[in-house]
Amino acid sequence: MDKAKIDYVKSKVRNIPDFPIKGIQFKDLTTAFKDPECLNIIVDAIYEYYKDKGITKVAGIESRGFICGAALAVKLGAGFVPIRKPGKLPADTISVDFRKEYGTDTIEMHKDAIGPDDVVLIHDDLLATGGTMLGALDLVNQLNPKAVYVNFICGLDDLGGRDLFPGELDLTTVFDF
Repeated sequence: MDKAKIDYVKSKVRNIPDFPIKGIQFKDLTTAFKDPECLNIIVDAIYEYYKDKGITKVAGIESRGFICGAALAVKLGAGFVPIRKPGKLPADTISVDFRKEYGTDTIEMHKDAIGPDDVVLIHDDLLATGGTMLGALDLVNQLNPKAVYVNFICGLDDLGGRDLFPGELDLTTVFDF
């Protein structure tokens, strides 16, 4: 990806100190999402990497993973699977509890969302300490897909989240801070 384009996207990300709790420096990508050029750069960069991987489902994590996840699913010719907070999905679900940088949480997915022939791209906006994505990876793997890929728009490498994932996992970011 063109460095100037990535620098442009990075320049549009807003930093919010002490959100959601004191001591967290929140990277707000909504300021990049509202810019049509940034949104196109992000989706195109992720698409270019995954276009030949045989993706059949894109699983987006609530809620910012829905934004580019749905756009990627359309562009890849894949289905979209929402991974949501408890009580938001109407049919039978599976769930997993996980730790994140400022507490614990639970996420759910429909039991019939993914099958053994699926190649799944799990997408979220930001890799910090990795807890949410580790939970999502566990959730998706419970349904035994053929292959799983993991993508974030950006990563905060100094928080060490990337180190928690298995080395053989294909995990990508568009850019890092």
